[in-house]
Amino acid sequence: MNEQSSTDNFRSAFKKTNWKILFFLAILGIGLGFYLSKNMQSTPQMQAALSAVEKIELSEFPIIIPTMKYGFAVDTFQYIKDDTIRSGQFLGTILNNQKVDYLAIEQLEKNAKDVFEVRGLRVNKPYTIFSRDTSKTADYFIYEPSVYEYILFHLQGDLKVEKVVRPVTTEKKAAAGIIESSLWNALTENGMSFELAAKMEDALQWSIDFHHLQKGDKFKMVYDQKFIDGKEVGVGMVHAAFYQNYNREFYSIFHEDEKMSGYYDREGRPMNSGFLRSPVKYSRISSHYNLNRYHPILKRRRPHFGTDYAAPYGTPILAVGSGVVLEATRRGGNGNFVKIKHDETYKTQYLHMQKFAKGIHPGVNVKQGDVIGYVGSTGLATGPHVCFRFWQNGKQVNHLKLNFPPPEPLPKTDLPKFYQARDGYLDMLNQAPFPYETKDLLSTAKSADSTNF
Repeated sequence: MNEQSSTDNFRSAFKKTNWKILFFLAILGIGLGFYLSKNMQSTPQMQAALSAVEKIELSEFPIIIPTMKYGFAVDTFQYIKDDTIRSGQFLGTILNNQKVDYLAIEQLEKNAKDVFEVRGLRVNKPYTIFSRDTSKTADYFIYEPSVYEYILFHLQGDLKVEKVVRPVTTEKKAAAGIIESSLWNALTENGMSFELAAKMEDALQWSIDFHHLQKGDKFKMVYDQKFIDGKEVGVGMVHAAFYQNYNREFYSIFHEDEKMSGYYDREGRPMNSGFLRSPVKYSRISSHYNLNRYHPILKRRRPHFGTDYAAPYGTPILAVGSGVVLEATRRGGNGNFVKIKHDETYKTQYLHMQKFAKGIHPGVNVKQGDVIGYVGSTGLATGPHVCFRFWQNGKQVNHLKLNFPPPEPLPKTDLPKFYQARDGYLDMLNQAPFPYETKDLLSTAKSADSTNF
């Protein structure tokens, strides 16, 4: 149902309830206009007539504004049913209960072929049925797969099926918090979502080890909040993020132009320093790199050349850097694993996978952040986790202790534009204070600019 249809429904309702009032006002206006054109001089009779018109209030002629849903004036329907899809329920069953015959149902399924897979109804997703006459076939069936769109089935006439995308508006918002137990708790306790936590992690993933957050750490961010009909429905990208861990401060500012896009620190250096800090999100380190580790299965001490990240079965495993897949196979205690060559210096390996991601095989190129497999417990593993191993010049090393050289900053010609955008974001961050007064991030950032020209 588009905007034009919504407008037509409203106009129809308006005409049915108010045409007499409009006709009366039109005749009155014409009469007054004719009278004034014939009598240019003010008379007591004219004054009395004008005074009477001025006393008429709109409240004496109420205009009924219909209640709208999915673009329809709901007051024009005799029957409306709001429900959710139940386990084992099919479209045909729902529609047949609304007096839609099987030939019409078959045609609706054909008409929906390029719009929506009718066998893809999901349990607990909402649907609505509109009917103007309960003794006949219902008029419309609306299925809502997400808050961003709905599928409209016309149950009479041409049996058209259409997807209606709801208009989404966005608003930049700023938020701040202090870690008490975890980043997720700090966000949700302040009315923010897990989705926002994940996107903040994306903005800072090259700088912050989110498995070693400390109580008292502080953060701020500027992000897009999405709205539909004035209600919050999700978050967009994080434009700027600030994180303070101990006495270290990290900034991440999104910037894009015709040539490149990505996150940069406050001096305009790319945040992407080559490798992500972790191959798995929403996980915890269950075992560190340790050359004298006691193996829980073999019951003896042997070097542990990797870092174990515990996570639920099926959690996506990400390539920490771009490169080419050397191996994607199963072998011995490693179970299912993928090994990636990033350049002549660095290689990484991901062990105990449940399964490989689609398309992952030797020789394929992967980009940083691509899903290469899923957490499992194949091989010598006591539970679901990924053992992450990192090679530098052919030797396995503790990746958490590596310091990679800083990448080259933006060209000097691009810095003024970047600083202008950055200062706007930092000003927004300053307006989202912590529970106590914070330092002026904008002034701190500006003081560093003189060293960059």
